[in-house]
Amino acid sequence: MTQPRHAQNTERGRYYSDPAGGPDLVSVTNVIDTAVNKSMALVPWGVKVTVEHVLDNLDAIAERAADDRPALTRELKAIHREAKERAANLGDRVHAAAEAHVLGAPVADDLEVRPYADQLRQWLTSWDVDLDKHVEATEITCLHRRLGYAGTADLLVWLPTGPGRRLELWLIDYKSSATRPAKSVYPENTLQLAALRYCETVLLPDDTDAPMPRIEKAGVLNLRSRSHALVPMPADRSAHRAFRGALESTKWLHAAASSYPALLPPAADAPTTRKAA
Repeated sequence: MTQPRHAQNTERGRYYSDPAGGPDLVSVTNVIDTAVNKSMALVPWGVKVTVEHVLDNLDAIAERAADDRPALTRELKAIHREAKERAANLGDRVHAAAEAHVLGAPVADDLEVRPYADQLRQWLTSWDVDLDKHVEATEITCLHRRLGYAGTADLLVWLPTGPGRRLELWLIDYKSSATRPAKSVYPENTLQLAALRYCETVLLPDDTDAPMPRIEKAGVLNLRSRSHALVPMPADRSAHRAFRGALESTKWLHAAASSYPALLPPAADAPTTRKAA
């Protein structure tokens, strides 16, 4: 997975280093991955992916089932992980193409990414976004030093969504998928957006600080190969309080010991203070 600027992987997940020299800051996505239970969605998806692979390769799997069962089992168990890694890799490439387009930089010719990049261009055109006038920032690092977390905002852009088509500053997070409908979102997307929205500081390209701009709206821009949708999310103060609860859980879990000594029974010949009956 592509690393955002200043981000680094640790044994506890992704953390951001602080150019100002302060302590490392846990990433917003790390908090959500650690403290939000996604099994209700991921387990059925993993089963579906595995079952589809088995049904698509039924004859070959049947031939191997008797003679190559251990290796076959390992391969089947890895199918959902490999599918997840492929999806994450595609998401990274879509993000890179989106950033390049918004910055007016050359976009690598990636046949798999091209349809998603085309959908982004269509969305920008439909909202009459002038890249020079309306884009406030792209892939910008946001910090909340006081609370100890950081993240990367995909896009800060002015859209005419206010009364009388007044421009409002939106915080937008790109999400790509080859299978999910364009209007679908997860509840934790709100936590991610609220965490970024209420950061206190952003890092400029020279790593100096600037105040976090006042965000008026937040949403997920779902990019699909044949469609797109901007889904507004209620990333308000109540969502930020919920994120802060997840943040505290994450900090506790990351600091907790991974093992504890077992309590052994007293030795048979050890002296006892219990009085005889």
